[in-house]
Amino acid sequence: MRDVFIYDHVRTPRGRGRPDGSLHEIPAIQLVTQLLEAVRDRNDLDTALLDDVVIGCAQPVGEQGGVLARGAVLNAGYADTVGGQQVHRFCGSGLEAVNNVAGQVASGMAMAGIGGGVDSMSRTIMGYDSGAWAADPSVALHNYYTPQGIGADLIATLEGYSRTDVDSYAAESQRRAAVAWDEGRFSRSIVPVRDVMGEVVLDNDEFRRPSTTVESLGALKPAFAGMAAMGFGRVVRERYPQVEEINHVHTGGNSSGIVDGSGVVLLGNAEFGKATGLKPRARMRSWASIGSEQTIMLTAPVAVAHKALKNAGMTADQIDLWELNEAFASVVLRFMKYMEIDHEKINVNGGAIAMGHPLGATGAMILGTVLDELERRDLNTAMTLLCVGNGMGTAAIIERV
Repeated sequence: MRDVFIYDHVRTPRGRGRPDGSLHEIPAIQLVTQLLEAVRDRNDLDTALLDDVVIGCAQPVGEQGGVLARGAVLNAGYADTVGGQQVHRFCGSGLEAVNNVAGQVASGMAMAGIGGGVDSMSRTIMGYDSGAWAADPSVALHNYYTPQGIGADLIATLEGYSRTDVDSYAAESQRRAAVAWDEGRFSRSIVPVRDVMGEVVLDNDEFRRPSTTVESLGALKPAFAGMAAMGFGRVVRERYPQVEEINHVHTGGNSSGIVDGSGVVLLGNAEFGKATGLKPRARMRSWASIGSEQTIMLTAPVAVAHKALKNAGMTADQIDLWELNEAFASVVLRFMKYMEIDHEKINVNGGAIAMGHPLGATGAMILGTVLDELERRDLNTAMTLLCVGNGMGTAAIIERV
C-alpha cells in the first residue's frame, strides 16, 4: 500500500434546492466543471498527470447521468487521457468517490486523481432512482423499508431523545455555521458559482438561518408523522415490536436541508507531488464502508467508525476532530453517545442542518471542511463519516502532513 496524499480541495457554496434557489439555473455538470477548472488553475496543474476523476451522485439520472464525471472532465478542458467514473452510494457517494481514487493510488494502479460529488436537488426529484429496495413491494416488504425520516424518529424513540434535544442540537448547528461564515473559515475553499455570462450567482451557503433558536424550531410541526400514518408506522412495529408508538421529533428545522452543490478533492502519491511541485496537506490514513440495519437505515456511522479505526490501527481518542453528516439531529446525538465523543469535537463549524445536504456532494465537502479546520486549529487527525440510504455507512480518516 502506497501513501495517498490530499493536495487540495474545493467546493461550491450550497444553493437552496428549489426553483427559486440561486443555483437552480446551473446544471450539475457545470457545478463540477467549475470546480475542476478551479483545481487546475489554482494549482497550475498539468491535467495529463491525472489518471481518473470519480464523481459521486445520489441521483444519477437524466442530466446527472451518463457518467457525468467524464463529461465534466472534457467540459473543463482536461487532457483527454483523464478517465471519468460515476459512483452511487446514496448520501455517501461523494466520500465513496474520494475513497475510490485513494484506493487506485494506494494500489499503485494510478498516480493521481480527483474524487468528489455533486447533486442539483432543485433540478432532480429526490428518490427518483430509489429502485426496487423502496418501490418494489416484494423487495421493500422483505426488507421492512421505511423512509429515512421515520428511521430518524425511531432512533429518537429508542434512545429517548426529546424534541428539545434535537432542536437544541439543530440550533447549535446554525450558531456554529454562522460563526464559521462570519470568521471566513470556509473562504479558502469556496469557489463562487458563475452563470453562462461569467457573473457570480452564488458565493455563500444560502440555506443558513443564523437567527434560529430552540424556541423558533419548536413552532415547526413534525415532518414524518404523516408517513407513519400511511403505513410505515406499522412496518416499524413489525420490525421493532417493542415500539408501541414512534415519537415524531424531527422537522424541517432539525433535519438536513435540500440544496444544490458540488465538492472535489485532489489526491495523489508522493511522485505526483514531486512532478507538480505541490505540497501535500494531509494523508489518507484509512477508509471504509459498511452495511447496517436497513429499517432505521441511519445507525451505520458507529460501526463504520470502528472499522475505519481498525483499518488505521487507531483508537477513537486519537481522533482530534469528527465530521459526521447531519442527516438528522438524532443521528449525531446517537453517534456521540456510543462513541463517547464530546460535542466540542464534532461538526465544529455546523453541518447539513444549517447549510444543507447536497446528497452526493456532501462527503467530499465535509472532508475538505474538516481538513481546513485541522489546519486552522493546528490539529492532526480527523474522521469524516456519513450514514447512507438502505442501511450503509462510509468513512475516511485523514492525518495532516
